[in-house]
Amino acid sequence: MNGLELSKKIAGYLDNKKAQDIRIIKIDDLTVVTDYIVIATGNSTTQVKALADEVDFMVEKELEIKPARVEGYESKNWILLDYETVIVHVFHPQAREYYDLDKLWADGTEIEFEL
Repeated sequence: MNGLELSKKIAGYLDNKKAQDIRIIKIDDLTVVTDYIVIATGNSTTQVKALADEVDFMVEKELEIKPARVEGYESKNWILLDYETVIVHVFHPQAREYYDLDKLWADGTEIEFEL
């Protein structure tokens, strides 16, 4: 499965759990770290954790892929799941506004997807 397909699957999992403002941004021309990032917002720390748990569970269950790295479960304000070609960022609203990855990666290409 390529990064674009994985990104769209992850966006679907996030949407199923009622994540807000889901974006897929292609950044492979801007960095060597990853090809795509998926950014989403949960309305509370509980929902942020639930969203990250859902992505982790579904990607492993359906696609048999485990994240190479997971960060942020302690604070539940910003949880990162690193699938190498795709990095998932699940934010609490205030953390998303503060870190503003949408602006940081504004030179990337936003990918349209259907939910």
